[in-house]
Parts: sequence; C-alpha cells; structure tokens
Amino acid sequence: MQIKLTEFSHGGGCGCKIAPGLLHDLLSKSSSCYPDLLVGRDTSDDAAVYRINEAQAIVATTDFFMPIVDDARDFGRIAATNAISDIYAMGARPLFALAVVGMPIDKLPLETMRAILEGGESVCAAAGIPVAGGHSIDSPEPVYGLAVTGIVHPDRIKRNDRARAGDILILGKPLGIGILSAALKKGKLSGEGYRAMLDATTQLNTPGMKLAEMREVHAMTDVTGFGLLGHLLELCRGSHLGAVIGFDEIPFFQEAGEHCMAGIAPGAVERNWTSYGHEVELDFPDWKRKLLCDPQTSGGLLVACAPEVEHEVLDLFQKEGFFQAKKIGQLHHGDASVKVR
Repeated sequence: MQIKLTEFSHGGGCGCKIAPGLLHDLLSKSSSCYPDLLVGRDTSDDAAVYRINEAQAIVATTDFFMPIVDDARDFGRIAATNAISDIYAMGARPLFALAVVGMPIDKLPLETMRAILEGGESVCAAAGIPVAGGHSIDSPEPVYGLAVTGIVHPDRIKRNDRARAGDILILGKPLGIGILSAALKKGKLSGEGYRAMLDATTQLNTPGMKLAEMREVHAMTDVTGFGLLGHLLELCRGSHLGAVIGFDEIPFFQEAGEHCMAGIAPGAVERNWTSYGHEVELDFPDWKRKLLCDPQTSGGLLVACAPEVEHEVLDLFQKEGFFQAKKIGQLHHGDASVKVR
C-alpha cells in the first residue's frame, strides 16, 4: 500500500502558516532591546541576526511544516530547501542545520520517515552544510523542517526594510506553488506540473549570497506563506514606501493559472487576502487575485535594487539557473500599499 503523506495533514507547506493579520496581533506586544540584535521581530524579516563582532553576525531561522507532496523524500527536500532560503534571503551563508521532526509513529512506516530525513539531508549536502542534530516528537501529523544557522558580515545584511524610492522589484521564481499543491491533493495535477513544482521548490536561493555583495541591492526577502502581496507589503511597511507591480510581468506556472481559473486554490489564499486586501489596489478577475495571494512554499527571492543594476541582478539569477526571474514593478514614495496594474 502506497502512503500518501498529504492525507495526514490538514494543510501543506507554507500554507500552514498562521494568517499574517493574526500573527501580527499575536506578536504586537513583543519587544526586544539588545543592541547587538541587528534584526529581530520588528519588521517580520526572514531570520534573526545577532552581531558577534565587527566582521561577523550570526543569522538564525526555523521553518517547518506538514507535507505539501505525497512522496516522502520529495517532502524532505522541499522542507529543507524552504528553511535554508531564509538564510539566503538575509544575504548570509548557511553553516549548519538542526532537524525539527514530528511523526505519527503508529501510522507511518519506518522507511517513510527515514526517506523524509534523507531528503532533507540531501539538500543540506547540496548547500554544503551538515544536519548536526535536532529534536523529534511523536505527533498526529507529519511535520518536518530545519533550524538553520548562517553567517554574514554586518554591513552586508539584506533586510526587508531598507528599500528606497525608485528601486525596482525583481522576483526570482514563478508563483503558483500553493495552487499546484491543492491540485495535487485533488488528483488533478499533471506529471509535468508536479515536476515543475518540485524543480522550483527544491532550487536553493543561492543568489542571495552574491546579492549581499552589491550595495545597490537595498532590500531582500523571500516569498513564502503570505503570498507575493503579503511579503511585498512587509517590505513596503518596513521601508515606508508604496509599490506598483504589473500582473503581466509576474512569472507564474501556466498550470497553476489553469487550476486557479477552475476554482482550485488553498484555503490560505482567502486568509491572506482578508489580512491585507485593504492595502492592495487591483481590478482583475478573481483568479489573478488568488495567484497574487497564493502561499508559496520555498518561493523565490524578492529583490529591491537600484535601476542601474537591474541587468546585473537579472544576469546573476540567470547564471545560477533562475531562468524565470523578472522585473515585476517599482517602489515609490507614499503610504505602504501595493497597486497592481
């Protein structure tokens, strides 16, 4: 009997995230005042950064979720790639990882659980880092992810709140992962669609390390569970800017668009829109709105850079295998909001 991992989870991938509005309410009274904590909770950035001396800062993040696919090894690979992405999104180099594991040990065969861990370890090996330990529990749903530690020069940190008016926006990967995953659960995803989803979600966001060396790259984040609009709005709020993006410029999986037009989308799409829709101006068919709110698992880097380095940034993405990276819009002075044309 073949085990289908997605049957054990009520949600999958970064679609499991708590909605951005609720998360804001949960953390609104939290505060920290440590001078060497260079990046904390204030701007909802991708990872914490702590300065240890003038030339080194430690970057730390944790990310885990329930299965987005049925294949155990693929699930492990996607979860690990997604977790390491937060290190790259800060411009840092990953050092090592700790595994975060929860498994229904009375329901899953040992070989299935082992395959999940092996999948994660294979991605860490590709990133050049060890899985140095971790923690595991017996849980009702399969959960897997990593706590990852990285290092960066304090002057090269790429926060999500340092964008400047006039910066252009570049997106590194296409949208639609949440929709493709929802189609998979319904048995409607094609083999080609599955391969495209797997290729994207297991592609390490390595350009982040080289983008850290470019002073004209002012801000960076990765697009995950809150969708493109949610993470772009975090960048806008932190930088006190508005954004204009063009829907026709945004890369997305063709099959995701087809499924979305047919009414297939994860529940997190509407949770996301409810949280931040009042900050977005658009007048499009509903399927386009859903694509922009679609929760991405192991999504692409979102880069804010000066216009004069647009081609250099795009060339870097191309050289590292991100062939669908595109300029999608621009930032401007104004209230934190997004207009979609």
